[in-house]
Amino acid sequence: MTRIFVDSDVCPVKNEVYRVASRYNLHVFIVSNSMLLVPQSPLIEQVVVEAGPDVADDWIAERVSDGDIVITADIPLAARCVEKGAYVLEPKGRILDGDAIGMALAIRNLMTDLRSAGLMTPGGSTFGKADRSRFLSALDTLVIKAQKPRLRPLTFPRE
Repeated sequence: MTRIFVDSDVCPVKNEVYRVASRYNLHVFIVSNSMLLVPQSPLIEQVVVEAGPDVADDWIAERVSDGDIVITADIPLAARCVEKGAYVLEPKGRILDGDAIGMALAIRNLMTDLRSAGLMTPGGSTFGKADRSRFLSALDTLVIKAQKPRLRPLTFPRE
């Protein structure tokens, strides 16, 4: 059964996640460092973790499994989840899969190095209507994909 994990402290698409999860009857974990306003639903579970760097990320990465969906803009968390077979979607609608995560990590690390060297780097664009629409479309696509059986490569016993 596919579950959705939301890295939710600053996630702008929680309402969209609730709508899609309700439509497909999927369990959602809203993971944050503080209490948030979350609809009352047996499908939605709020998880409040201790304050601290990467505590919410660690909670998600430890529990996510193959076929789950993770909503996050955090690239290192995305990489950890992709490694476990989860589908990862950024709030702006970009899917981070095995093909895209390497490049996303490289760019993130480059920008971090540039900032630590004192260079000004451009910030991200603001979140708009087109991003919300792209997110909804991508989430719907991922839910359908996650619910289909995946083919696994054949493995042969070792001699």
